[in-house]
Amino acid sequence: MLLEIKNLHANIGDKEILKGINLSINEGEIHAIMGPNGSGKSTLSAVLTGHPAYTVTEGEVFFKGKNLLEMSPEIRSREGLFLSFQYPVEIPGVSMVNFMRAAVNEHRSYRGEKALNASEFLKLMREKRALVEMDNKLANRSVNEGFSGGEKKRNEIFQMAMLDPVLSILDETDSGLDIDALRVVAEGVNKIHTPQKACVVITHYQRLLDYIRPDIVHVLYQGRIVKTGDFSLATRLEKDGYDWIKQELGE
Repeated sequence: MLLEIKNLHANIGDKEILKGINLSINEGEIHAIMGPNGSGKSTLSAVLTGHPAYTVTEGEVFFKGKNLLEMSPEIRSREGLFLSFQYPVEIPGVSMVNFMRAAVNEHRSYRGEKALNASEFLKLMREKRALVEMDNKLANRSVNEGFSGGEKKRNEIFQMAMLDPVLSILDETDSGLDIDALRVVAEGVNKIHTPQKACVVITHYQRLLDYIRPDIVHVLYQGRIVKTGDFSLATRLEKDGYDWIKQELGE
């Protein structure tokens, strides 16, 4: 078991957002988490990556058999957890090259591997940049500074390729993307995926899942996973919306 979540409850301030999440993810699996606005999807990703604004009030999370909730955000990253943000931030004055070289070498140090020298790093960067069709000019600029929405999302997948995580969480990576950018980002994710890795795709819409085909689809509603199924569940949600889920729950 790569990730196991048991009865996870979490608050932001005094408001409870997650109300008992149970979820198990194995190596090689792609899980999609769908749900209406305000259901807790982004909160779940923030809690898993250690966002300080959220407080876990109950439950357990194990990642590779270790207690994830006891780890700092940077240790979670070094252990192989990655989050692609819904709204990536700009970091003026910090070049992509320096940012990524520091991050990659921190991860290598944590695993007991020697740091990449400049030529080794630039070779790796060229290889991974090609996966997401990222322009060399973007890679040489400050992190996300002046990037379009699509370029920022492409940059997130480039960073994911560079860090080579074992569990990637894509938090509404499709938001704001046109069809061409969506295809490029999704193809990058698919090229990175291996039988040893897992991915969680958080989305409102089926269109991303047409490119990144999930093995398992979950519906998150009012802080709980209320339904789990195969890809046909995503197809029905696209066609019928969430009203039928509410009816099944007696609402």
